[in-house]
Amino acid sequence: MTDLVIRGARLFDGTGGPERRADVAVTDGRIEAVGGPGLGGRRVLDAHGLALSPGFVDMHAHSDLALLTEPEHLAKVAQGVTCEVLGQDGLSYAPVDERTLPQLRRAVAGWNGDPPGFDWDWRSVGGYLDRLDRGIAVNTCYLVPHGTLRMLAMGWAARPAEEAELARMRELLAQGLAEGAVGLSAGLTYPPGMYAPDAELVELCRVVAAHGGFFAPHHRSYGAGALAAYAQMIEVARRADCPLHLAHATLNFGVNKGRSGELLALLDAALDAGLDLTLDSYPYLPGSTTLAALLPSWAAEGGPEATLARLREPAALARIRHDLEVVGSDGCHGVPVEWETISVSGSRDHTAVGLTVAALAARAHRAPFDVYRELLLADELSTTILQLVGDEENVRAVMRHRAHTGGSDGLLGAARPHPRAFGTFPRYLGHYVRELGVLGLAECVAHLTGRPARRLGLAGRGLVRPGHHADLVLFDPDTVADTATFEEPRQPPTGLPYVLVGGVTVLDDGRPTGALPGRALRRRPDGTVR
Repeated sequence: MTDLVIRGARLFDGTGGPERRADVAVTDGRIEAVGGPGLGGRRVLDAHGLALSPGFVDMHAHSDLALLTEPEHLAKVAQGVTCEVLGQDGLSYAPVDERTLPQLRRAVAGWNGDPPGFDWDWRSVGGYLDRLDRGIAVNTCYLVPHGTLRMLAMGWAARPAEEAELARMRELLAQGLAEGAVGLSAGLTYPPGMYAPDAELVELCRVVAAHGGFFAPHHRSYGAGALAAYAQMIEVARRADCPLHLAHATLNFGVNKGRSGELLALLDAALDAGLDLTLDSYPYLPGSTTLAALLPSWAAEGGPEATLARLREPAALARIRHDLEVVGSDGCHGVPVEWETISVSGSRDHTAVGLTVAALAARAHRAPFDVYRELLLADELSTTILQLVGDEENVRAVMRHRAHTGGSDGLLGAARPHPRAFGTFPRYLGHYVRELGVLGLAECVAHLTGRPARRLGLAGRGLVRPGHHADLVLFDPDTVADTATFEEPRQPPTGLPYVLVGGVTVLDDGRPTGALPGRALRRRPDGTVR
């Protein structure tokens, strides 16, 4: 007798191949058999009418702190996510020291919160992964964050690294990769990573390539100059001979409306030339970030305290306003800010949540820039926003691409976060597969499972095959749907009743079990991630 038999499911095995009817037996956390009727188990789960697939892999997650403060992690478990990739956008909590940890906590408080009394008991990448291993619901992988390396080596300086500083970054990166990280992330519209020239990234990517990892940049623009920014990252990866994964690969803002064909042609040319390239995207139009991220790079030099000081200095303030409203700051992707597209999702002023800066200005009979400045000062730069700048044609075109994977980019710390943190994966399956037919079901499952598992090098995961880890999801293709909205984002999806991580049921008939079978998956010397 096996531990569990899932009987009569519509099997989508993660390869993209056609569905088939199958029973699946699970023993000791692994798939023992995939076959016809007759398998027996201590528990038999009748899955007739349900689809069985590998667990979904969130290639772009911001759960670095949420997994530790709420380890049951229902925001992702309820979506069928069984593995997340952390350390994104060049800013996360390892490696750190006594000087940089407080700076990082402040810099990403808008993304992740900063809970009082939390025990920050690690400093290295390995220490952070060990902390995750104490008990979490889903598996994780970690990217060494470039901005964090820069803080350790040279603070918030807006200049190229000196040789000794670059050597220190290379050393820290190699250590993090040796301790199990799967690659390097970068946030090239966020300080301090945005100050790095491409040559610095090439040198670091050579270290990544030598350790069998990949480079995952949030590149220098998703607005004006977006195509050039994509091309820059392709060239960095080519020069370093390093695999490339393009984070939240979108084309936003009005300047890019309908230009997805140009982006896909660029990606196809790189793939055809031999570059190992993948990308992820979320199935929504608005983006989400912090209000401070819109600032021009010069205004963020020196770190948060220096930024706040500039917001109080008249000459600097006038220059910031000109860059934002007239020129288009590099923090706002080279596009002059449109205050009616900036909606507050988290602030100490709860009455501001859900309103655009333009609406708040009209309510207060103030100029939008003045409201913007006041929010930044009152929240000490931690205000979070939705940026209403997406294009539906571009979103659909990117998700069809042969190198595409799914990523939520879900920020969980705001009062009213982007619903992608709670609805990304059922939205792919319900809205874009069943309702719109943008992707076929088997194809979409492969985008969310087998393909990201290959990118990460996950050993024995991402497919429904004998011997593989039993990271599995059962969902109803006829009813699976996201219910999270921009007004009520923390709503769980429907039509997704069972989730298993390592053969342990973490969602059972729609109810969380409280089990914590997940762990930090580490890259090994042989290049696999286990």
